[in-house]
Amino acid sequence: MDAVIESIPVLTEFVDRELEKAGCPMKPKMQIDIAIDELFGNIAHYAYESGVGKATVRFELDDTGLASLIFLDQGKPYNPLENQDPDVTLSAEERKIGGLGIFMVKKTMDEVHYEYADGWNMLTIRKQIR
Repeated sequence: MDAVIESIPVLTEFVDRELEKAGCPMKPKMQIDIAIDELFGNIAHYAYESGVGKATVRFELDDTGLASLIFLDQGKPYNPLENQDPDVTLSAEERKIGGLGIFMVKKTMDEVHYEYADGWNMLTIRKQIR
């Protein structure tokens, strides 16, 4: 799909349907929805410097109830996991802008992994839903 903000609701709706079919409780579903918004939003805003690029998101659910989403794009290489976590003990006014979204993803998912290979950024998140 096009890596634009307008694609987020379409992606979220698809993933939510799959999670609901699997009997996913509300809390992990909402955590996954927030992660989709953050991660796909970052691709839409930052991956492609000129024009609109493409992004692919793979959804997998194994027999143990482990949901995996793999975000793929061919934008500039960027590992958001290398950024220093924000100091959440500071007030919002004292904190530097940026980094809070990926911090929330790292805290709410069971696993977050980044890899760059063959011209592809691949960010994988995993969440146990059962």
